[in-house]
Amino acid sequence: MYVIVEIQGQQFKAEKDRFLYVHYLGKDVKEGDSVVFSRVLLADNDGEVKVGAPTIEGAKVVCEVEKPLVKGDKVIVFKKKRRNDYRRKNGHRQYFTKIVIKEIEA
Repeated sequence: MYVIVEIQGQQFKAEKDRFLYVHYLGKDVKEGDSVVFSRVLLADNDGEVKVGAPTIEGAKVVCEVEKPLVKGDKVIVFKKKRRNDYRRKNGHRQYFTKIVIKEIEA
């Protein structure tokens, strides 16, 4: 069984006992906390598909926070205009939260 769940504006395919890297959930989330997401858009139970309009009523995904703060890979942003002596180099690292799917109710 899997579901498509919306977490902070992004859609993820969630299956039981799998882990996801989602956008940073904030400082108030600690390791081992339980988090519930209720915006389930689609549920597939061995070929029986339920599609929400826009969400499925009563469906939710229960997750446990494994690592509250994970840094992503560094992304380099480089801008250049030729023959104008214009070069800008900038980089940043995105913060993520690693969660484990514990239970799916659909």
